[in-house]
Amino acid sequence: MEDRNRFPRLRLRIMLAPGQWLGPGKADLLEGIAETGSISAAGRRMGMSYKRAWGLADGMNTMFGAPLVAASRGGADHGGAGLTPLGAEVLALYRKAVTDCEASAADGLSRIGELAALAASDISDQE
Repeated sequence: MEDRNRFPRLRLRIMLAPGQWLGPGKADLLEGIAETGSISAAGRRMGMSYKRAWGLADGMNTMFGAPLVAASRGGADHGGAGLTPLGAEVLALYRKAVTDCEASAADGLSRIGELAALAASDISDQE
């Protein structure tokens, strides 16, 4: 999962088509489904409703040639969900793209952080 307390940071959104993208939230949801075996548990972990989590999972399933998430209905067996092989591959490729982008941009991000800190200190010095 993304470290939301680290600044400056990149957030990668891969645009697949107009209105269709894969970004950090959807990647975190896929990771949560893989770890918990449940769309609802993955959604709860992220602070979202089951309806929202299921809608995102369903949307990702339609963006690719085959589903990323496979779910079985609840009931006596309590259902469940998991990533398909395609889902696991897409998640791994997304995480690698993020890592590659962060490595490539590290010097620039560091300098941007330094400049932002300087600007913030200039503002506080004027108060």
